[in-house]
Parts: sequence; C-alpha cells; structure tokens
Amino acid sequence: MADLAQARVLILATDGFEQDELFKPRQALLDAGVQISLASIKTDPIQGVVNDSEKGESITPDLTLDDVDTDDYDALLLPGGVGNPDKMRLQDRAIEIVTEFMEDDKIVAAICHAPWLLVEADVVDGRRVTSWPSVRTDLENAGADVVDEQVVVDGNLITSRKPDDIPAFNQAILDALAEELAEESEEA
Repeated sequence: MADLAQARVLILATDGFEQDELFKPRQALLDAGVQISLASIKTDPIQGVVNDSEKGESITPDLTLDDVDTDDYDALLLPGGVGNPDKMRLQDRAIEIVTEFMEDDKIVAAICHAPWLLVEADVVDGRRVTSWPSVRTDLENAGADVVDEQVVVDGNLITSRKPDDIPAFNQAILDALAEELAEESEEA
C-alpha cells in the first residue's frame, strides 16, 4: 500500500451519526497514516448512536462546516445513522461541500443513510450506488443506478450499505486514496 501520510480526509457528521460508521473508517484511515479532520455544524461534541437506538460515544469536531475549504482535502467521508445525514442535508454548507468534492472529482465515500446527502446535492444521476434499503428509492428517484452490494465504486464515488460492510468500505477508501496519491505523484 502506498504511503498515505500525505492524504487528507474530511469527515462530515453531527449528532445521530452511526458510531461504527464514523469511528471504524476513521480509525482505519488513522492507522494508515491519513490526516483526518471532522467538521460539524458546531464544534461542540457530537453524540453517536448504536443501531440508531442507543447512545454511543461522543467526539469533538475539529472545525465547523463554514470553516471547511475543500481544496485542503483529498477525500470526503460521510457516515450514516438516520439522524446525522437527515440533519446535515438541511445545512446549505454541507451540501455545498459534497457538491464541491464531486465537481472536483475527489473521492466521496458515503455509507448507510449518508447517500441522502448525495441526493440532496443532486450528484447521483447516472451513477452506480448502494445504500441502506430505505434510502434506495430516493437514490433511484434522483437518477442513480441502485444495486445491493456491500461496496460500490463508481469513479470517485464509493458507497456502502451498512455497518457489516465497513471492512470492504474501508478497503475501498484506502485503495482509492492510494490510487489518487500515485496519480498525483506521477503528474508532479
């Protein structure tokens, strides 16, 4: 695997994020040497959930959505949970961030309910994606080609269904970052 110490990943989350969908990919990225920033609506600690039913761990964001400059990052990670993406898709700046990453052809990785943000940003038309079952109709209505696979990679877009798929999701993100960094070093 390529040296990922130069890779920079932004995570967007707020209260109601599915604990494993933030912490496990974040840890896999940190273990690979990736630089991580967590952005949220405010910099107060945000509360995770386990199976959308019980309180999970909290984490303190590094910056607010308004402080994000997408030029500073190579990839965007969007964890699920029902409440998290539902609140985030009402934040104009969160949608702008998703749109900017997609327009710049940077890696965007969304798991479970997080593809709601992709629908809200209107970036899934013609794209092959997966998600939690209850989000699939929204994706189809937005023009996506929805499949039921543990992880789907369509160009810069990586989507996954649920916490059980996290190992494959993590590997797809790490592989995409390694490929992106290799391309950047060839261009330099």
